[in-house]
Parts: sequence; structure tokens; C-alpha cells
Amino acid sequence: MRFFISATVVMSDSFQAVLNTSPLVFDGAFGTEIYRRNIFTNQCYDDLNLRNRNLVKEIASAYGSAGVDVLTTNTYGANRFALERYGLEDRVEAINIAGVELVRDVAQEYSDDSRRVFVAGSIGFPAEDILLKRDRAQIVAEFARQAKALITGGVDLIIFETQPSRACSEIMVDAMASLDQRVPFIMSYGLNPTYLQYPNSIESRAPIFSTFFAPFAPNKPQPVAWGLNCCLGPVDMLQVVQEVVKSVDLPLVVQPNAGSPQAFEGRQIYYSSPEYLATYAMRYVDLGAAAVGGCCGVTPSDLSEIVKMVKPTSHSRRQQIVLHSVAENVKEQEESPVESRSRLANKLVNGQWVQTVEAIPPCGYDLTKFLEKIAIVRDGGVDAVNLPDGPRASARISTIVAASKALTEAQIEPVVHMCCRDRNLIGLQADLIGCAALNISNLLFITGDPPKLGLYPDATGVFDCDAIGLCKLQRRLNRGVDLAGQSIGKPTNAFFGCGFDPSALNRQKEIERLRQKIDAGALFAVSQPVFDPNALISFLEELGERTIPVIAGIWPFVSYRNALFMRKEVPGVVVPDQIMARMEIAATKSSEEQTAMGIEIARESLASLRSYIQGVQVSAPLGRVDISLSVLAK
Repeated sequence: MRFFISATVVMSDSFQAVLNTSPLVFDGAFGTEIYRRNIFTNQCYDDLNLRNRNLVKEIASAYGSAGVDVLTTNTYGANRFALERYGLEDRVEAINIAGVELVRDVAQEYSDDSRRVFVAGSIGFPAEDILLKRDRAQIVAEFARQAKALITGGVDLIIFETQPSRACSEIMVDAMASLDQRVPFIMSYGLNPTYLQYPNSIESRAPIFSTFFAPFAPNKPQPVAWGLNCCLGPVDMLQVVQEVVKSVDLPLVVQPNAGSPQAFEGRQIYYSSPEYLATYAMRYVDLGAAAVGGCCGVTPSDLSEIVKMVKPTSHSRRQQIVLHSVAENVKEQEESPVESRSRLANKLVNGQWVQTVEAIPPCGYDLTKFLEKIAIVRDGGVDAVNLPDGPRASARISTIVAASKALTEAQIEPVVHMCCRDRNLIGLQADLIGCAALNISNLLFITGDPPKLGLYPDATGVFDCDAIGLCKLQRRLNRGVDLAGQSIGKPTNAFFGCGFDPSALNRQKEIERLRQKIDAGALFAVSQPVFDPNALISFLEELGERTIPVIAGIWPFVSYRNALFMRKEVPGVVVPDQIMARMEIAATKSSEEQTAMGIEIARESLASLRSYIQGVQVSAPLGRVDISLSVLAK
């Protein structure tokens, strides 16, 4: 996606500059929040700006406290055509100006030196009967009237929401063109779900999107961003975003509805938890969206979780770690030979096949059962045990402590996952040096996801850097120098690798990040769990010549419900239809036969990948290492 600044837009503040450099979070729909407060649809919601100012301010404040960057006004239907149905057509100016004043007060309350909250004036689309019964010039004049009132009230920008057609959006552009004073504006479409059904191919839909998002006439004002809002839930919106990003050359703002029901065992389930919505928001950003938010049904609680997920990780991926110059009296030392750093390193460097199993450390400090499982893995001929770092934001014993016990008491090499989420650069460096002191050499660096709801909803992510930065830092430590350019004495001896996602929606971005990790010093790479072997094979083919060994992640399903959960509730996981069909057939039998089918499928995936990889990391679902060993059995 290419971003540019339109020469026809007169900027009154830094909104566009921020939009082009930092993913923003917009709020959700005003209407559904009003309805939640028992204000029924026989009343004019826009007139509440005059009749019930406290309620409007309360809703805006709820969004402001969620941490959003952009608050929209309660003026979606504050145009003459909508207001005259209530006999309020003479209050257009008063309702719009009051709507801006209320939200502006809230925006100022939540703005400070580190955060600017912008105010977007909301203008909805004209109903079809208006377009049919009114003269076009009159329609343009009335929407110009509303836009002028919003500008008079002091908005930072205007967002034309839920535009149903190109013809409607051109009316809005003509309205903006007629004004003496202009502000930046966003043109946001509400695409009917039928766009996903007919035409039924990406190639045949592309011309439709190209028409919607084409520049307006050269003599007309241009939007600073395109938008997609309403009409679609997170899943369907993701399909549209994947296509639209190929057609637009302006920033894209994505605001789906809370969700649409999906069939599950005879029930209609709404997959719309805050974590679920936030995960999809992150995927929109990964595809290139400049801003995300919500529309109908998305609550302040949902937006709070979206803020927690989008803002920290987007910062980490922009933040470049700064390795200070080596002090004058310090000299970088030569790194030790890679094959000498661990048994795992020796096997990979010499082209031998490696097998690892994932084991999650316990929540308490009694490691007895954990070490018993590790011993079973060791006796099963596994080369190393992988220790995830606080998976799904759970508070567990330090992976470094668990790794030390595995090494000294279970006599098996650990691979410690090091996540950027929970520690700043000082803490990360301390732990890396601590691993060296305990002879823990195998490390896997991951950027990590923000803390999810779980049992610790108030936990925050740090993300001083990403996995690329961690690779740079560890390589410096392997040369005896720390982040600040000071000597640490004896160099560390880490054999460190990185993760990657072969099913990433933005594959080119994922490939580029993997290359950057390799350039930063990563010595091996481990994939996210692979359910479709073709996804990893095609990823590696696009990656091209590799200089480091690749280990494939494999997750054996324990049941049909386990497979269904991964497919429906874990965004980004691709479980092919034929695998789901096999697990569904197994579900008619015993639980043991379901597990056996999951193992069989995992073994088939591993066999398909064997010639493309140099090792495997098998997860232990529900902590059952016996299932992992069954996948590896010859």
C-alpha cells in the first residue's frame, strides 16, 4: 500500500501525519451504545446532543477511557433529510455543533503530551428514498450544510461513514468541494455481504473495488484515507481487506461490526469477544491498515482490548533497537564456533535431523510433575524440550528456572522462548546474560502478542523492541559487549533462533521480517504450528535460498472440538477442509479414536514436510507429551 499526501487538503493539525506513521484506533458506533442505555429507536439519537448531553458525553468518555485515538461525533444522521422525519430540520447546525463540543471536551480530557485524541465529525449516507425523490444539487447542498456545521464546531476531520456506492461518495465529495473552509476527510464504504458472494472470485471483484476506491476527479478534494465500516463482521471484513489493500493508494481505516452468527453444533454463536475482535484488528494492521476500530455492536471494552493489542506491537515493529557504539576501551571478541554452543547446534550445523517437543512450565513452583514429563520426552529420544514464555498471558514459573532444572535434573537441553512482551531492554539483557551463567544456550526469540484478557486483564505489554532487535542484542552479547557498548567480560555462547508464520496473510511482509531476523544473526527458524503443509512449502519456496535450518511446528489434534476451536476461534490458523472432515468422522467414534486420527494427520503432515525442513517441534496438547512422542514414533 502506498501512502501520499493530497495537495488539495489543507491540514489544520497533525492528523494525517500521525495516520501515515502510526496505526490509530478509532472508536465504535454511537448508535448501539445509545440503544444499550435503553434509548429506543422511536427517538432521534442525534438530537440527544441537545436533549441529553450527559448521556452523549458519557458514551464518548467510555471510548476515551478505552484509549482510542479518534472519537467520532454523535451526528451520523444529523442531516436535514433524516432530521425532518422528527420535525427537527431547523436544528441541523445546533445538533452538529453541540455534538462536536461534547466530544471535543472528552478528547481534551484524554489528551496529554504523549497522546493526542482527534475528533472526527460523523456524516452518514443518504437513504435511497432521498436519492430518488430529491434533486442532486439539493442533496449536495444539505450535506455541505452539515459538514460546514461540523467544521464550525471544531472537528479535526470528517468521516463519511457507511457509503453504499460510488455515486453516494461522489455526492459527499461535491459537498466538500462547495465549502470555503475544508478539513481532512475519510471516505468509508459499507460493503454489502453480497460482494463476497458474487462475483465469486478475487479477479472478478477487483474491478469493483478499483471503482469504489479510485481517485475522484482531479478538480475535486481527495480523501486523506479510505475506509471500510459496518455491514460485515470481523471474518468477512478480513476477506474484503485482503482484496482492498491491493486497490488503494491511500491509508485504509477498517471498522467491522462486532460479528455475525456462525453455526456451531446446531447453535448460532457470535464470535465477538474482546480478544477475538482485537486479534482480527491486529490482522488488519498486519495487512497494511493504517487504522482500526469498530462499528455496530463494538463496545468500549472491545476497543480497550484492541488498543492493548494494536498499539504496543505496532510500536515494537517500528522501534529500531539502538546498539550504542562500543566504548573506546572495549573490543568486541570473536564469537565461538556455532557447532560448539550446544548439542542441538551441533546437529543442525552438521545437517542432522532434530526433534523437539514443547512443554509448558507449571503455574506454581513445584516442578516434580513437569520434570517427570521432561524425563519421558528425554527417554523418547527427543533432542530438546521447548519452553514457551508465558503462553496466552498466563503467569507461570520463569522459563529460565524451568530450563535450568530440565538441564541439570532431567539431563535434556532446553530451548528457552524469550518474548519481548514482559520485559524492557534492561530486563531482557539481564535474562540473556543469566541464561549464559546457567549454561542455557538454546534460545528462541519472538516478538509475542500483547497480554490477552485471561486472568490478568490489567497487565500491559512492554515491547521495547521486536525479535529482530533481540537477535541484534544477543549477537552483541556473543561478542562480549552489551547494549550500551560496555564489556560484559566473557562473551555469551547463545545458539539463538527466531519464529515465523508461514500462514501470515501478508506473506511478503513475513518473508521480509524473516530475512531481517537472519541478517540480525538468527541461526535457526521455527515455524508456527502448520496444519496445511502446502502453506509452509510455498512459503519456503518464496523465501528462496536459505542460510539457516528451518524447524516446522506441528500440533496434533486431540479431538474434533480441538480442531474446530483452532479453525474458528484462532484467527490466522488454516485447517484444510479435508482435515476437518476426517476429524469430524472420527468424532462419531471414541475419544481415543479422535486422538489417533489427530496423530495420524500430524504424522502425514510431517512426512510431507520432511524433505523441506531439518527438524520438527511438536506441541503437547493438554500437556500430553505421550501424544507428541506418538507423532515422532518411527
